[in-house]
Amino acid sequence: MARTPSKMIDLGSKLPDFNLINTINNQFFDHKKLNNEIGTLVMFMCNHCPFVIHVLEEIISISKFYKGKINIVAISSNDVINYPQDSPLMMKRLATNKNFDFPYLYDESQEVAKAFDAACTPDFFLYDEEKKLVYRGQLDDSRPGNDLEITGNDLRNAIDCTLNNEENKSVQKPSIGCNIKWKDS
Repeated sequence: MARTPSKMIDLGSKLPDFNLINTINNQFFDHKKLNNEIGTLVMFMCNHCPFVIHVLEEIISISKFYKGKINIVAISSNDVINYPQDSPLMMKRLATNKNFDFPYLYDESQEVAKAFDAACTPDFFLYDEEKKLVYRGQLDDSRPGNDLEITGNDLRNAIDCTLNNEENKSVQKPSIGCNIKWKDS
C-alpha cells in the first residue's frame, strides 16, 4: 500500500473547469452546474484504495451533513485498464450501494486530475463561493492501521470556516493515500 501525500497547492488557486461523465446517471456534469453562491468540495477518490475505503463512511456522512450548504463532487481518475475495479460501471455500483448523494465523475483522460494537481486518493480540495481554494489536504489523522478514530475533523473544520466566512487557522496537513493510477504514456 503506497503512501502518497497530496501536493498542497497554493491557497487561492482557482477551481479548474471540468466536464465529466457522472457514472451514477451516465450524463455529463459540467462545473457550470455548481451553485455559484456556495463553496465547492472536490474529492479525488476511487473504489479500490484502502485509504478511501477506510474513510468512505465519513465522506458519505459529511456529504449528507453539508448537503445544500456546499457543492460536493467526487472524481476518479485512475487507469481502469490496469485497475478495472475503478471502472465507470464499478463506480456506479459503489455509488448506488452506498447511496452517494453527490456526483461520482469519471476522468478518463486524467486531464482534470492534472488540472487540480491531484496526487492521491483521497485528496480533498475545498473552494469558497468565489471558487478560490481555501483548503487542501486530509480528512483527518486516521489512516488504515493507525487505530486513530475517523472524525473528519480537519475537513469539517475547513468547511465550517468557509461557511462562516472565517479564516481557517488550523494547520493544513497533506492527505495520504494511494497514488493516482496514471496511464502509461
